[in-house]
Amino acid sequence: MTRAFDGKRILVATHNAGKLEEMEQLFAPFGVDVVGAAELNLAEPEETETTFVGNARIKAHAAVSATGLPALADDSGIEVDGLDGAPGVYTADWAETPDGRDFVMAMTRTHSELVARNTAQPWTARFCSTLVLAWPDGHDEVFAGTVDGTLVWPMRGKLGHGYDPMFQPLGHTRTFAEMSHDEKNAISHRADSFAKLIAGCFG
Repeated sequence: MTRAFDGKRILVATHNAGKLEEMEQLFAPFGVDVVGAAELNLAEPEETETTFVGNARIKAHAAVSATGLPALADDSGIEVDGLDGAPGVYTADWAETPDGRDFVMAMTRTHSELVARNTAQPWTARFCSTLVLAWPDGHDEVFAGTVDGTLVWPMRGKLGHGYDPMFQPLGHTRTFAEMSHDEKNAISHRADSFAKLIAGCFG
C-alpha cells in the first residue's frame, strides 16, 4: 500500500526548466504548489548510481535533507536498442559541454553511432522516467514509466526538449518536438510514471 500525499507544497528536485514546466502542468489539477530546486538554490547532488531509480533516490533524498520539504525527483533518459540500451542513465552526460548541455550534439552522436554499427531500421528506442517521492521521515515511493518509439533522422520539430526532435512515439507520425505540450504530456514516459504516482499517492 502506497503512502498518500497530503501536503500542499512539493519540491521538484530538478534544475531542468523543461522538466519543471512539465511537472507544473501535470500537478496543476491537484492544487499542489510546485517549487523547483533552482528556485531554492539547491546544489545538484552527484548521480553515482547506474540505474534510473538509484539516481532519482539520490536527488529526492538530497532535496528533502536540504529543505525539509517532501521532494519529487525524476531520473529519465532514452534507451536505444541498437546501442545496447545506451545512452540510458547517461543521456544527459552525452549532452554535456563546458557551456552547458547540447542535445543536438547528443542526438548527432546517437545517429552517428547507429550508422557506424550498420544498425537496421527502424531504430527502436524508449524513453524511461522513474519518479521517486520522498518524505522528511525517509520514506519514499517509486513509480516507473516508459514510452516506446523509433528514432528519426534528420531531427524534426522545435518544441519539447532533450531528445524530443529525434523520437517518434509508437503509433504516431510526429516526433515529440512536433507535438504541443498537451499532446506530449498525454502519452510521454513522464505521463506514464506520473499517472502511477497520482494513482498511488494522490488517488
